[in-house]
Amino acid sequence: MKKIFLLLLVLVFQLSSVFGQKQYVSWSFSQKKISADEIELSFKAKIEPTWHLYSQIETPDGPLPTYFEFEKSKDFKLIGKVIEPKPIEHAEPVFDNLVVRFFENTAVFKQKIKVLTNKPFTVKGFIDGMACNESQCQKFSPPVDFSFKLEVPDLVAGVTETSTTTTETVTPDTTQQTTANENTLTAVKHHTDDVVISAAPEKKERATYLGLFIAGFIGGLLALLTPCVFPMIPMTVSFFTKQSKTKAAGIRNALIYAISIIVIYIVLGLGVTLIFGADAMNNLATNVWFNLAFFVLLVVFAISFLGAFEITLPSGFVNKMDAKSDKGGLVGIFFMAFTLGLVSFSCTGPIIGTLLVEAASTGALAGPFFGMFGFSLALALPFGLFAAFPGWLNSLPKSGGWLNSVKVVLGFLELALAMKFLSNADLVVQAGILTREIFIVLWIVIFALLGGYLMGWFKLSHDSEMKYVSVPRLMMAIFAFAFTIYLIPGLWGAPLKLISGFPPPDFYSESPEGFGGRKAEAVSANAVHTDLPEHAHRGPNGIPAFDDYYLALEYAKKVNKPILVDFTGWACVNCRKMEGQVWSDSDVKRKLSEDFVLVSLYVDDKKKLPTEMQIEVTWSGSKRTLSSVGDRWSYLQNNMYKSSTQPQYWIIDGDENHYSDSTSYDPDINKYILWLEKGLNKFKEKK
Repeated sequence: MKKIFLLLLVLVFQLSSVFGQKQYVSWSFSQKKISADEIELSFKAKIEPTWHLYSQIETPDGPLPTYFEFEKSKDFKLIGKVIEPKPIEHAEPVFDNLVVRFFENTAVFKQKIKVLTNKPFTVKGFIDGMACNESQCQKFSPPVDFSFKLEVPDLVAGVTETSTTTTETVTPDTTQQTTANENTLTAVKHHTDDVVISAAPEKKERATYLGLFIAGFIGGLLALLTPCVFPMIPMTVSFFTKQSKTKAAGIRNALIYAISIIVIYIVLGLGVTLIFGADAMNNLATNVWFNLAFFVLLVVFAISFLGAFEITLPSGFVNKMDAKSDKGGLVGIFFMAFTLGLVSFSCTGPIIGTLLVEAASTGALAGPFFGMFGFSLALALPFGLFAAFPGWLNSLPKSGGWLNSVKVVLGFLELALAMKFLSNADLVVQAGILTREIFIVLWIVIFALLGGYLMGWFKLSHDSEMKYVSVPRLMMAIFAFAFTIYLIPGLWGAPLKLISGFPPPDFYSESPEGFGGRKAEAVSANAVHTDLPEHAHRGPNGIPAFDDYYLALEYAKKVNKPILVDFTGWACVNCRKMEGQVWSDSDVKRKLSEDFVLVSLYVDDKKKLPTEMQIEVTWSGSKRTLSSVGDRWSYLQNNMYKSSTQPQYWIIDGDENHYSDSTSYDPDINKYILWLEKGLNKFKEKK
C-alpha cells in the first residue's frame, strides 16, 4: 500500500513539474556555404540572465554536458565534431563549488558537413543538456529538435538563417499595397534577427498557476461546507475506522480514499481540457455565445443554490457506481470516492465549472491541473486528517440549517460571478448594454441582499428558523455590507481597485466622467493634460490610446516617441486588473500619456473588417481569412511577436525595433515603472 501511495504522489508532482516548466535556453539556427560541397551549420543559444548552459566537455559529478545528436543520412556526412566557443571556467554553488565549464547570455556552436548529393535534403537531430542558475537546474524537457532544409543546387556563398520561431509571412500584392494612412492591413514584417522572443516571464506563469491553485483550494473548502459533502465526512471516516480490522488499516484506507479523490478530479480537469483542447478552451473564453451560455448556466446554478430546485445526475448511473463501491479493496475504495463526486455534483458542479473555465483560459494543461489539484486537495484533506485523528470528529459542528445557508451564500456569489460572463459577451460585441455603471449597480444589489439574508431579514425555501444571528454570520454580513458601500463610489468614477478586472473598464461607461461629472473633479489633482492625437481616443484611465498598430507606428515616427504595444482583450480579466491597479497610478499614467505612444490591440474584437482588408494568411499551418479586427491583431501577435498571451506589453519604435523584453500581468507598480524607464532610456540612447 505504501508503494501505491508513493506512486500516486509521484505522479501528481511529476505532472506538476512537467506542465509548469519554462525553458531558460532558446535556440535559433543558421547555415552557410563555405565551399563547393561543404556547409557550416550554426546553433545559437540565447541564455536567460543568471542562467548557464554547459560545455560539451563532461565534468565528473558536474552538470549534464550539452549534446548534439544528428540523424544519419546518405546525403551528407559530418566533418569533425561540433565546435563550441571558449567556455567560462568557474566554481558553481549549485554543484558544491565544483569548477565547471559554461556559457552565459549567448553561445554559438558550429558543425561542418560534407554534401554527398545534388538533390535537396534535410539535416535533422536534437540538442540535449541542461541549464542552471545559483540555486536550481533544469534539464531540456523535451530535447530541442532542429531541422535544416538545404536546397543544394541553389546554395550560394553567404548565410541563410532559420529559427525555431520562424513563421510564414503575408506577401502583399505590390500593385495594390495600401498604407497605414488608409487604415488597411499591410504585410506582417518578418524579423530576421536571431533573438527568440519569450512570450511571458516565468514569474507570471508561476503567479498564474499559484493563483489557480489557491482559487481551487478555496473552492474546495467552500464545497466541503455544502450539505452535499459535509455530512459525508463523519460517515465515511467512521465507516473506514469501524470496518477495518486495525486502526492502521482504517487510516490507510481513508488515505487511499483521499488520494483517489485527488486523482479523480485532476483527471476530470485534464480530461475536459484534452478533449476540447487547451487553445480551444482559451478561444471559447472570448466567444460571445460561450459567455452567454455560461452566464445562463451560472444563473441556473445560482437559482438552484438559492433553493428553487436540485440539480442531480441520473440516478441509474449513480446507483451503478455506488454498487461498484461495495466490492471492497482498492477498486471499491476508488469507486466510493467516485460516488462521492457524483452524489455531490449539485453542490460541487458550479464551483468546478467556474474553476475549469478560468483555468482553461490560460491556454495550457497546467491551468486545469493546478486548479483541480487545489480543489481536490481541499476536498480530500479532512478525510485523511479525521481518519488519522478520529477524536477530532467530535469537534465537528452538527449538520443542520447552517449548511443550507452556505448554499444560499454560494448562490449569491454565483449570481455575482454570472454578471462577469454577461459583461464579457457585451464587451466583445461592443453592445453597450451592460456598461460599468449597470454592472456595479447589479453587484450593489446582490451583495446588499446577501448582507440582509445573513442578518436574517428575510428567508428562502429550505431555511430553518433562526433564533439569533451567530458571530460567523454577523462577520460575513458586516463584510457584505462593507463591500456594498465600497462599490457605491464606483458610480461616480472611483477606480474600485479591489475588483479591478471584473467590471467593464472605466471608459466603457454611459458617463465616462461618472454620474454628474464628479469623476473629473475627484481626479483633477492627478489629471494628465494631454491632447488627443489624430486617430487616438481616451483609453483606460483617460490615457490617449490608438487602436490601430500601423497608425501608431506612423504617429510614433512623427513625434519621435517609443510605442507601448498593449496586446489585450475585452474579456481579459488580468488586462483589466493591470489597467485598474497599475495604469491608474499617477506616475505610470503620466509616463504612458507623455513619454509613450500607447496602442491597445484587442485580440477578441469581433467587429468585421472591410471586405478589402479581409486577406487570407497561413496561420498555424493552415489557411485562414482574417475577417475581424481581433483576427488582425491576434495574427499580428502570433506571427510577429510569437505569443498569444494577454495582457502582453512591448516597447518598440516606429520602425518596429524592440527596446525591451516583453512583460505581462504583474501588479507590482514599481517594477512596471522600472520596466518602462529601462525601455525609454534605451530608446533615447539609440536616438
